[in-house]
Amino acid sequence: MSLPSLFTAFSQFMHSSQFRDLACHADAGNAFVRRRKLPLPSLVAVMLSGMRKSVQTELDEFFAHLKEQAQLVHHVSEQAFAKARAKLSTTAIPALNDWLVERADADGLVPRWRGRRLVAADASTLRFGRRASHVARAASADQIAFGLYLPGAEMMLAASLHSVHEGERQMLFQHLDRLSGADLLLMDRGYPSRWLVAALNARGVGFCMRVEKAGNAGFACVRDFLRSGDGERIVTLAAPDRRDATDYECPATAQTVRLVRHVASTGKVRVLMTNLLDPAAFPAHEFGDLYHQRWRIEEAFKRLKHRLNLEHVSGLSQQAALHDFAAKIICDNLQSLVTETAMREAALPPTRRINRAAAHSILKPLLPALLLGADIAARLLDALRLIAGRTYSHRPGIIKSKPRAVRPKSHKFMSQKPC
Repeated sequence: MSLPSLFTAFSQFMHSSQFRDLACHADAGNAFVRRRKLPLPSLVAVMLSGMRKSVQTELDEFFAHLKEQAQLVHHVSEQAFAKARAKLSTTAIPALNDWLVERADADGLVPRWRGRRLVAADASTLRFGRRASHVARAASADQIAFGLYLPGAEMMLAASLHSVHEGERQMLFQHLDRLSGADLLLMDRGYPSRWLVAALNARGVGFCMRVEKAGNAGFACVRDFLRSGDGERIVTLAAPDRRDATDYECPATAQTVRLVRHVASTGKVRVLMTNLLDPAAFPAHEFGDLYHQRWRIEEAFKRLKHRLNLEHVSGLSQQAALHDFAAKIICDNLQSLVTETAMREAALPPTRRINRAAAHSILKPLLPALLLGADIAARLLDALRLIAGRTYSHRPGIIKSKPRAVRPKSHKFMSQKPC
C-alpha cells in the first residue's frame, strides 16, 4: 500500500464508529455523538499534530492550517478543548498507534533481520512542566517513559508512563504480550536477570542483551567468558528464584544461552547474551551491529523530548499527560513513515540522510489536512519532494563518542513553552 493510501485509511479509522466506541471515556458514554465545533476526529487531530505551544495558539494554528491561511483562526477556545478531551479515553490514542503500526507492518514498511522483527526496549526519565494547582488526580512531575521501538522503521511499537518507583524490568514484563516468536528484543545492561531470560524463553521471544558489568557484578559465567578470550560460548544460567518464577510466570528451571564477544570500534569489549543458539543461522559477527541498532530508541526519546517537547504538557491532570504522551508518539511515528518513504523514493546514497528537524517543520502545517482526509495524495507528493531535498552528510561506520554529563535533571515550567 502507498503512503497516501495509508493516511487515507488512518483518517477513515479516526472517523469510524469503531474508533468512537473506543474513544469514549467510561464516564461519558454519550460523548462525541452530536456534531460540535470540535468533533472527535478534529480533537484527536489537534493532539496528533504535535502540540508544543500554548493550547490556544495550537488550536488557532491548527484551524488556520486547515483553511490554508497564514492568519490565525480562533475557531475553538482552550476551555472547549479541555472539556472535549476530558471525555476521551486514555486508551483511544494508543489504539490508534496500534492500528498504525499494524498497518505499516502489513504493508512491508517494517524491515526484518533474518526473518525477525527487531524491537528495542528502553526507558527514559521525564520531568513534566507543572505549576501549583488543586486539580483532582494531578500528574506527578517526575515519571518514567518506557518504550518498545522498531529500529528499522523508526517507529515506536508501544509506549507507556510509569512511576519512578517501578523498575525497567517490571515495565518490560508488562509489555511482553506485545512480542511474539517472530521478534528479536534488543536490551541494554539494565535488563539482564535469570527470571527475564526464563520468561522470554518460555514465550519463544528471541533476545540480544548486553550483560558484562564492572567489577565482580553480573553473571559468573559472563566473567569467566571474558577472561577466557573465546569469541562465543554456550552456557547455562542457574534457575530463577522460586518467588521470581511465581511472580513473573516463568519456569524455575536452568536456561541455556549463548554468549558472544564484541569489540567496539573504540576497543571496548562487550558481551552479548542471546537465545539464538545456532551459529550457522545467526553468525556471531553480526551481533555487534545488531546490538548497535538498540541506540535508535535513545535517539527517538531525544527527538521526542527536544523536537516535540514531550515534557511540556497541555494540562495538569494525569489524564492530560497520558493523552499528550500518546499523541506525540503517533506524531513522531507519522513523521518517520513520511521520512522513510521520502528517503526510499529519492534513492538517496548511503552518505546522505534526511534532516528530521526539517521534516517536522514541513509536515506540521500539513498534518491537519492529512489527518482529516483532505487532498492527501497531492499534499504528500509535495511534502515528500521537499523533505527529500533537505539532507545532511552521514559517514557510515564513524561513531562519535559523547559521554553524558552527570547533572540533575532540570525542571521546565509550563510558562517556558515556545510562543
